[in-house]
Amino acid sequence: MSQILVVEDESIIRLTLRKLLQRHHHDVTDVDNLDDAKAQNFENFDLVISDLRLPGGDGTELIELAGNTPVLIMTSYASLRSAVDAMKMGAVDYIAKPFDHDEMIQAVDRILKESQIKSQSGQQSPAMQQEVSKEYPVSGIIGSCEPMLLLFKKISKVARTDATVLIQGESGTGKELVAKALHNQSQRANAPMISVNCAAIPETLIESELFGHEKGAFTGAAAQRQGLVEAADGGTLFLDEIGELPLEAQARLLRVLQEGEIRRVGSVQSQKVDVRLVAATHRNLKELASRGEFREDLYYRLNVVELHLPPLRDRGEDVIELAQAMLKRACEKMAQPEMTFSEEALYAIRQYQWPGNVRELENAVERAVILADEGEPIASEFLGIDISSDRYVSQTLQDNLLQSEPYGPVDTQEEQGDLSLDDYFVHFVLENEANMTETDLARKLGISRKSLWERRQRLGIPRKKGNK
Repeated sequence: MSQILVVEDESIIRLTLRKLLQRHHHDVTDVDNLDDAKAQNFENFDLVISDLRLPGGDGTELIELAGNTPVLIMTSYASLRSAVDAMKMGAVDYIAKPFDHDEMIQAVDRILKESQIKSQSGQQSPAMQQEVSKEYPVSGIIGSCEPMLLLFKKISKVARTDATVLIQGESGTGKELVAKALHNQSQRANAPMISVNCAAIPETLIESELFGHEKGAFTGAAAQRQGLVEAADGGTLFLDEIGELPLEAQARLLRVLQEGEIRRVGSVQSQKVDVRLVAATHRNLKELASRGEFREDLYYRLNVVELHLPPLRDRGEDVIELAQAMLKRACEKMAQPEMTFSEEALYAIRQYQWPGNVRELENAVERAVILADEGEPIASEFLGIDISSDRYVSQTLQDNLLQSEPYGPVDTQEEQGDLSLDDYFVHFVLENEANMTETDLARKLGISRKSLWERRQRLGIPRKKGNK
């Protein structure tokens, strides 16, 4: 049983972390301030988990005191740069708050395994690191269908290089997990990986966040600030939803890729950086570039290697494998006894199209664990999903369909089938309009663009913004 010291001033987080570690058979001592932590005998512990900001000082002060005992730093997104600095000071790793329970346990188990190997041999060779990576995969990607096996093979090949990677896939498919897998299997695995959601940062702040700024560069810039690109120096920079990056920031990013240097906002001097860029998007960058909404030269710089994550509906039995793993995780997270899915629930999981992909599946499983009857298999009703034939059609559209006459003759088979011609039209348009132009939709349906527009009007389907 491993001995772990937790240093955290927020009582809820400290209590949650203690219970989580104890459930996974670790012996935990917890304190709420830096002075009590310094009073501990670090030789009695196998690992120290400390918050970065503590009453009385920073958790980084424990790194030197801990000696050979590894220190894992917890930090919020706002202090991400400080966490990177902590790793340079000797912290074994950092984890962002609020942390995912599985991510924390995987990090703890991996650090303890690495420490054990190092203490036995006196050093940690690349072969030993590879052994740890196999036993404790930090990517967390589950899947055994053909598209996923092909993806895993590509990840293994690409990870060993410094090539820029563009990850394409719908929202919720797990693009950040692929980015983490690329980083953790690369030669930069011991350096930081900085993740940035370009859609989550206001457009007015994105350049300052990414590239930093000098004191006085703009109103409110009271001090010099390091950017996230600079913080990732030597490691990996992951830009999620890069299609949302403003054109001005795209020009600066292009310079990073071409010249390997950045210039802070308000500075006249450039500085060299060594980062491996991994980008992800659910949008069609080539189409955005053709409309002038994304720099074409940046698109070709990004698209050195493209990895495509298939949507959950195209992954066959992977959906059951994922659901079972998520069920086990949710039960542990909520301290529930082991649960199972009923046959009807498994059928519903297979049949549902999962437009929100893995993220939607995880939410459905958690919902089911909360609502299911104790001691009984989980019924499909608790998943909160609809597998009826009209599940894609809103109530307004259904009312329109009841009043409308189908175009052209309908044969006996179509009358008896689940979908009328209008049903099929609605289903097809809603399913494909995000990835196809109006011209492509019309061509696939065998009608003119004018007819497509008229049917949209009659059935009450507004044209998707930006679709041409």
